[in-house]
Amino acid sequence: MATVGFIGLGNMGGALAANLVQRGHQVLTYDSAGPGRTPAGAAALKGVAEVARGARTVVLSLPDGPVSEKVAREIRDAAGRRTAFVVDTSTVGVSAACRVADLLAERGVGYADAPVSGGVAGARARTLTVMYAAPDDTCAAVEPVLAGLSDRRRRVGDRPGMAQAVKLANNFLSATALAATSEALAFGRAAGLDPAQMMDVLNASSGRNGATEDKFPRHILTGTYDSGFANSLMAKDVELYLGAVGAQGGPDEVGTLIGALWRRFADAEPGVDFTRVYPFVEAGETATKRSEA
Repeated sequence: MATVGFIGLGNMGGALAANLVQRGHQVLTYDSAGPGRTPAGAAALKGVAEVARGARTVVLSLPDGPVSEKVAREIRDAAGRRTAFVVDTSTVGVSAACRVADLLAERGVGYADAPVSGGVAGARARTLTVMYAAPDDTCAAVEPVLAGLSDRRRRVGDRPGMAQAVKLANNFLSATALAATSEALAFGRAAGLDPAQMMDVLNASSGRNGATEDKFPRHILTGTYDSGFANSLMAKDVELYLGAVGAQGGPDEVGTLIGALWRRFADAEPGVDFTRVYPFVEAGETATKRSEA
């Protein structure tokens, strides 16, 4: 198995790096927070340049486009660089993915736009989806690394930005389903319904969605709110979606409402698990009814 670099060991990155180790890759890691997040079996290095000198393919799992661009430049410009390919699993947006691809191409480094969806639990179970887009030669070169990340992979295009478009559409739908289900459950509870029974009925009916099947039973009705994905990241992803839609001149009526809700939530309770949108929505609805009374 190849030596693979991995930069960014947050909740998702740590799980993905561990998957590569478990599949037999030698993994060289770097995280700005220090070596404490390094998974067992991987080797922690002191900086991005060291990773670039040690690994032919480097995987990124970073919070946003500006950070991905910064790290990509460091990889590109590293003295003695061995890295020939970068696989970016971050959600950075369409335009940022294109910029990163261009700056790496200036020095002959291939770029695979490869965001993921399925949560930390999905990463650990190897069931999360890796959606990726890159030219044929880049896809062939990084396929063993993609296979190490997850058992579910789907190529969606041949140029950077296309996978980001799918990921942003996915997260917009996820954000919408969770917000809408939160309103529906608040309504049901006010009407005297049992929340667990309500989810059972919805999951056997046409209102079934990812929130009713997964987020509410596992993270909200249990009171754990531990999906591992922050509300600030969801607000960022919806904003990226709206920015991409605006650049295309596409419809955004629903998106504008959803974006405003997630921004209010992230501003009010920055950094909490995104499943806590339910108590945030319920509290807002209760306050509105009290003011109307």
